[in-house]
Formats: sequence, structure tokens, C-alpha cells
Amino acid sequence: MKVTVTLITYNHAQFIAQAIESVLMQQTNFDFELLIGEDDSRDGTRQIVTGYQARYPNRIRLLLNDRKNVVYVNGKPTGLWNFANNFRNSRGEYIALLDGDDYWTSPLKLQKQVDFLDSNPDCVMCFHNVRILDEAEPTRLELQHTTPMRDKYGIEDLLRGNFMHTCSVVFRSRLFEDFPSWFFKCPLGDWPLHVLNAQHGRIGYLDEVMAVYRKHGKGAWSGQSRLQILAESIQTADLIRTGVPPRQKRYLDATVVTWKAEWYEEAIQLCVSGGNHNDAGKFAAAYLKQFPLRRGTPRWRLLKLIARAKFRNASD
Repeated sequence: MKVTVTLITYNHAQFIAQAIESVLMQQTNFDFELLIGEDDSRDGTRQIVTGYQARYPNRIRLLLNDRKNVVYVNGKPTGLWNFANNFRNSRGEYIALLDGDDYWTSPLKLQKQVDFLDSNPDCVMCFHNVRILDEAEPTRLELQHTTPMRDKYGIEDLLRGNFMHTCSVVFRSRLFEDFPSWFFKCPLGDWPLHVLNAQHGRIGYLDEVMAVYRKHGKGAWSGQSRLQILAESIQTADLIRTGVPPRQKRYLDATVVTWKAEWYEEAIQLCVSGGNHNDAGKFAAAYLKQFPLRRGTPRWRLLKLIARAKFRNASD
């Protein structure tokens, strides 16, 4: 089997057919399978995917999960177990990723990405540009990458933050034996996966738009507030640090101020503007612990005041 398309889904009844059809339309000179991990949805998604499997038994495999296996992070259910279970059951030389609320737009997507990886042995994965569809503005499609991109990237680029949407990624399978324990503590699954893969080679970019990433209120990522996204990004970055080799860890530590400090500062500002001074204090205390402030540091006065307020509230 050349490619396993691993699709995970939960409560995607209104989107899942479009996702599946976008895989079935792929035109390739190799064999591929669609592996669907269905996480015991409550909205009819399971009935839809079982219907497709009955129609395409030689193309589609189903993993029908039970909610008892769901991994919770910060008290919230995640798709981490479903994600990892699909990965472990993949049979392809390459793995392509797709979430049940996104879809591909080019019938040659898989062929082009496999051709790229076959001819670029230094690359362990590749991605392409996508359009972003906001369900609140369905007539407006924005590009993810609007500035010129390089042909290839390394793990050092990825450690600064994830720049690949899940629906655009194809990678070589079995680059690592299994997911480490810290993976299942991450609020996000795709960025840690990419870091694990990128430890073994470079990341290629295809300058084409071949998928749509959908933003909607029920999305695991897009449905969250900006403050939640910042908090989960910080948490995931801390966990990634525990799993990278020493050389990458030193690089991460050397560059962390350029992006992680900005995440903290934005989170604090959002809390202050929203009148949430308790959480502002928590973010500020964590910020001060990791980034001791000196005069001249941007916003040091604001951060110090928030931190003092937190400590004062705690003593009241």
C-alpha cells in the first residue's frame, strides 16, 4: 500500500461526506486506502461513514471507537486517542492527514505530494497552501500563506510554531516507533506529530492550493477563543520541549523569547481588557517566572502591576 489517508471525525455530519468524496476523487498511479477513525459521534456521522464503507469496501476501512478511550486534556475531550489509533493502524508507505470537517480540492493532490517525496529523499514530509473557509463568511476564502514560501524547511522552523494545516500534510510512515507519553498531554495533536517527524528530515513545500480548512464554531481548534488558543499553544510548546533532542532543545530555548513571550503578553492583554484579572495574574506570574523583566522590556510596568495585583489578591 503506497498511501494511507487517515481521516478522524467526531460530530461532523454536515461536513463528512464532502471530506470523504474529496479523497475518493483522487487520481493516482498507486494504490491508496482511506482509514476513517469515527469517535462515536452523536449526530449521525457514524451512520454516514458506515454507509460509505459499505459502498467502497475495497477503498475504505473503518475504526469505530468508543468514547471510553477518549483522552482528556485540561478537563476537555480531545481526538488524541483517535489520531494515534489511526496512525498505528495505517498500512501505507506514506500517510496523508485529513480532518472530517476539511476537504481536498485537487484530484491530483496525493499524486503530486507522493511524487515530491519519492524524488526528494531528504524530505520526510511535505505540505501545500490551503484556503480557509470561515462558516461565518462562507463566500470569503482566504489563503493561509499569502507571502512567498521557501521550497524546504527544517525542524528549527517548526519549533517556532506550526505553519502547516493538517489537511495539507503527507509524510513518510514509521519515522518513530510510537507516540511518547507527553504527546497525550498536549491540547494540540498535529504540531507535536510534525515535530516528531521533522527530527528525521526536511519539510517540503508545494506552492499550490489543494485543500480547504474550515473554521466553524464547533471546530476543535477554530471554535476556541483567542485566549484559549494562546493558552494551549503555550502548554503544547512546553510539552514539545520535553521531547526534542538536546540540540533542538537548546535552539528552542534560545529563540523562545521571540514567540512564546509574545503569546504570554497577548494573553495578559486579553485578560485585562476583558476584566479577567485573576487569569491575567496567572499568566503574568508564569511570564515573570520564565522571562525575568528588566527596565526597557516591553510592557514591563503593566506586567509587574498585574503580577503584584495577583499576589495581593492571593493574600486577601
